[in-house]
Amino acid sequence: MSLAAQKGEVLMIDNEERLLRIKEVSARTGLSRSTIYLMIQRGHFPAPAHLTTRTVAWSARAVSGWIEMKLAA
Repeated sequence: MSLAAQKGEVLMIDNEERLLRIKEVSARTGLSRSTIYLMIQRGHFPAPAHLTTRTVAWSARAVSGWIEMKLAA
């Protein structure tokens, strides 16, 4: 795992899509880690993709879409 991934920074996949670690998702949404996972359990937040058995990341597109939906409400 790269040092950037260990620090919870953005992982670059290509120019169109990025995967975000929990710290970036929290910073973008203003939600705590525990609130994000609670909202996932309740079906109110996009679920992460499992990269390894212990590593997950969220689609930047999915998180941005969730933010846009909340701002429109």
